Parts: sequence; C-alpha cells; structure tokens
Amino acid sequence: MDDIGGLLFDKDGTLFDFRATWAAWSRRLLEDLAAGSPERSEILGRAVGFDLATDSFLPDSPVIAHPVPEIAALLLPHLPGMEMGRLVDHMNALSATATLVPATPLPPLFDALRARGLKIGLVTNDGEAPALAHLRSAGILDRFDFVAGFDSGHGAKPEPGPLLAFAEAAGLRPSGVAMIGDSRHDLLAGRAAGMRTVGVLTGVAGAEALADLADVVLPDIGHLPDWLDRNARSG
Repeated sequence: MDDIGGLLFDKDGTLFDFRATWAAWSRRLLEDLAAGSPERSEILGRAVGFDLATDSFLPDSPVIAHPVPEIAALLLPHLPGMEMGRLVDHMNALSATATLVPATPLPPLFDALRARGLKIGLVTNDGEAPALAHLRSAGILDRFDFVAGFDSGHGAKPEPGPLLAFAEAAGLRPSGVAMIGDSRHDLLAGRAAGMRTVGVLTGVAGAEALADLADVVLPDIGHLPDWLDRNARSG
C-alpha cells in the first residue's frame, strides 16, 4: 500500500463531539418545526431517532450519518404544508449556527498534520455551506485543501464518490489516503474507495460497531499523529 499522503475527515462526531454538539441542535430543530407543540416535537423526534426526554440519539438515528435530505424526508410526513426544498434549506441554515464542541483542540492538531506535508480534506453528509461555516468558526478552514458536502456534486457517503474526488483533487492514489470517521457510513465509504480507514469514538458508535471496518479505532483524532508515526515505522 502507498505511504499516507492525505487525511480525509468526516465532520460531525469526528472533528466535533457528536453528542455535545448536535443534541442541543436537534432539540432546537424539532421544537422549532413543532411550533410549540410538545406532542408534535415527540412525533418528529421518534421519526429521526432522537429522544427528547433524555436529549440522546438512538444508535440507528439517521441524524448520525445520513445526508440532510434523507433526514428531512423522514420529518416531512409529519409537517403538513412544508416543502422538501424549504425544509432542507431551513435545516442547513440552522446547522450553520450550531454551537460546536471540538473533539480535541483543532488548530494545533491541523497545524501539526499540515507540517507533515499531508493533504487535508473534509467529506460530510451535511451541506457544504454549513461545513465551511463550521470550519471557519473553528479556525481551521485554511488548513483544508478540499471540502465536500452532500450537495457538492460528488454524491454522499457511504458511496465513495466524494472520497475519490478528494484523492483526484489532491493528486493521490486512494490507497495513500486515510478516511477518518465516527460511523459505519464513513468507514464503508473509505473501504469502497480503497482507502485506509480510521474509526474514532467521539460519535455515537462504540469500538465494537466500527472494528470490522476500521484498520484502527482511536479515542479521538488527537491520536492521529502517534498512529501516523507507528504506521511509518511499520512501513
């Protein structure tokens, strides 16, 4: 396999702690869409696997890894008069204002990764505009060579299209890229693209849910430099 020349990151649950960042956002979205009705909030929560009583995600919640339109499609039957395009736009706009909780201090980590000469990319099933806003808010947008959302024209995970688009843009073989993510969607996409796969535990999935698809499972992305050093020595 090629030496690692690029790192491709998922966003939510990988750069940012999933529960700490998205539980409050999900409550805000559901209560906003329910227009003050607790009963409708609960119905909407059940539709997307979010428990309003505990502010927690069910393990199979589509919010964890699915593209925004797929989540919107589950909400739409419970929102009479709402149009899909308007709902997706509303979710993207609200997503861009989410209060982000980094999984680890991000600017020093990405400075260290860039200093190794690595190409850095982001592939998320969130929209491209919210992703850019989140990276800018975290102070790391300028460290990224490539950013793609579900609406960037490359497809969405677990399909490999956006991952292969990064490899092509970076001038790298897929086997020289590591895909880093917190969900099976991320790792399935990495496998389909022919990339290394790195699981992290800052999302909802535990190590046992990721192990069969991951070359390694790390507590968080702050452990990447040590893993890269071990990989270089073993190569």
